[in-house]
Amino acid sequence: MAQEMSVRDAYGNTLVELGRENENIVVLDADLSRSTMTHLFAKEFPDRFFDCGIAEQNMMGIAAGLAASGKTVFASTFAIFATARYYDQIRVSIAQSHQNVKIVATHSGITVGEDGFSHHAIEDLALMCSFPGFTVIVPADAVETSQAVRAAAATHGPFYIRLTRPKMSLVYNDNYRFVLGKAVTMRGGEDASVIAIGIMVDRALQAADTLAREGIEVRVVNMSTLKPIDEQAIVKAAEETGAILTAEEHLQHGGLGSMVAQVVAKHHPVPMAFLTIGDIYSSSGKPGELLERHGLTATGIVEEVRALVTRKI
Repeated sequence: MAQEMSVRDAYGNTLVELGRENENIVVLDADLSRSTMTHLFAKEFPDRFFDCGIAEQNMMGIAAGLAASGKTVFASTFAIFATARYYDQIRVSIAQSHQNVKIVATHSGITVGEDGFSHHAIEDLALMCSFPGFTVIVPADAVETSQAVRAAAATHGPFYIRLTRPKMSLVYNDNYRFVLGKAVTMRGGEDASVIAIGIMVDRALQAADTLAREGIEVRVVNMSTLKPIDEQAIVKAAEETGAILTAEEHLQHGGLGSMVAQVVAKHHPVPMAFLTIGDIYSSSGKPGELLERHGLTATGIVEEVRALVTRKI
């Protein structure tokens, strides 16, 4: 079994490193710093950390103001609050004025688990990708998380980085180098492509191993930068494998599948399938049980690919 590491820990530790390197970085949280791991930054840099309390809308206004004064701002809370609760504040104060605010949200998707569907951020990617000028990243593991946070700090403009609550299997080692806006081909294959994000990348790799034993060679692509999406990688997958499955821990509308389908339809139409939560809210339950219920597993990917390859012309 692959080693697992916390992406939240990776975020918190990287913030501390960045704080030591750049005194212009400030961090905001909304009474959840122990969960988002921003408390690590607060401990070392108390004068540059601001706990805004349970007032998320105000936190985004403060973040925009600090960014307008020249600061590089990281603002964190749970993904459901970071997107649904203050959509208007992000739109008006951050997106429209293109402020240098990095929203790093933890506890995304249904893997929040027992907190229930009120806390399941499964619409967040559709919401955040709707903002012109926003960069949206969904890291596949702790290694990529750390590098994505560094890339956000070094790049002017608004970002949304989506992190999970549970630990994630490592799919990269320390030799990996994240490049903003570029997908990574994790495994070669000519029979079909699986384009995945977040926790589904590791599951796609597992599925590819199973399918290879059946004689089906699957290309696995990590599309960690969801916006701006790597159109070249998508077109190449369509041209060279002739079928594409997308896999994401998100609703079926407005996320990875929708964005990949736009590129495929425009440049090189091929059969496609979409592995998502569906068009439904989930329920309370253990993360693994919920993923199983919605087919967001290696087995689910295997079944989708088997069906997909039969549709190739």
